[in-house]
Amino acid sequence: MNRHNRHKFNSPDRVSSIVNDSSEAMPLMEFLIPRCPDSRRSDIKGWLKHGQIKLDGNVTSQFDAAVAPGTVVEINHTRSWPVFRHQRMQIVYEDDDIIVVNKGYGLLSVGTGSMKKEETAYGILKDYVKSVDPSNKIFVVHRLDRGTSGLMMFAKSPEAQMAMQHNWNNMVLDRRYVAVLEGVVETDGGVVRSRLGETSQFEVYSTSADEGDGKLAVTRYSVLKRGRGFTLAEFSLDTGRKNQIRVHAARELGHPIVGDRKYGAKSSPINRIALHARSLRFAHPVTRKLMDFELPVPQKFLALLR
Repeated sequence: MNRHNRHKFNSPDRVSSIVNDSSEAMPLMEFLIPRCPDSRRSDIKGWLKHGQIKLDGNVTSQFDAAVAPGTVVEINHTRSWPVFRHQRMQIVYEDDDIIVVNKGYGLLSVGTGSMKKEETAYGILKDYVKSVDPSNKIFVVHRLDRGTSGLMMFAKSPEAQMAMQHNWNNMVLDRRYVAVLEGVVETDGGVVRSRLGETSQFEVYSTSADEGDGKLAVTRYSVLKRGRGFTLAEFSLDTGRKNQIRVHAARELGHPIVGDRKYGAKSSPINRIALHARSLRFAHPVTRKLMDFELPVPQKFLALLR
């Protein structure tokens, strides 16, 4: 037993936490039988059937799921684990300290001002963690624009939030986005540097990197594919300024992101901004373990180039 036992609902959950401390992977059923000597095989099958077993933070019903070395298996003897389901967002990974999600496009990260009552990624996750334990909380670490889909991380404790925010440049090892750009980008890749400022109407603008206005923004890009008058490109960020990729694509590269009318796009063939946070690699704020997540390129992006 460990701190996973803090879960509460109407009564405290009874949770067992077992780590595969061997050097070999093994099927889940084979792993659990000798480690649950007071339980029958039928008990384990019942736990699996009713969603009472988590494998590294994710509920599983697969008796032959691989339990890799170092993997944590949690058994909730009291009830089924609450399972997160939402049509606009999916949980990619969860543990006691962080949640990594795939945010859908059109969903605000956090409500601000007049938008506080609107559904947000933060609000959805807040409701979810409180369904596990009413005392649970969720904390914002970084944000994605409303029109940007993809990987986003939240903290589940103030300590994890502070560790990430105060050491962001050291903790986040790599962030990559994919976007479909209008027109054909001639170069296969490069680095864009400029200073980004913001008008009173909240539109970000770009000026020369030699000028003193705004904050320095550095974006690296590489072309993945060209077709039908569009370019699929991958972007990585040396800095994390507001609308950085959108502005650099439109102003410095001269090729706005498809659907991004705010920064000059002429059309919106898939009814969204074609920008997706594809990969996120960082050091875990508590364990310092390397966390590496990657999503596929959205099919609607690829269809534009076919």
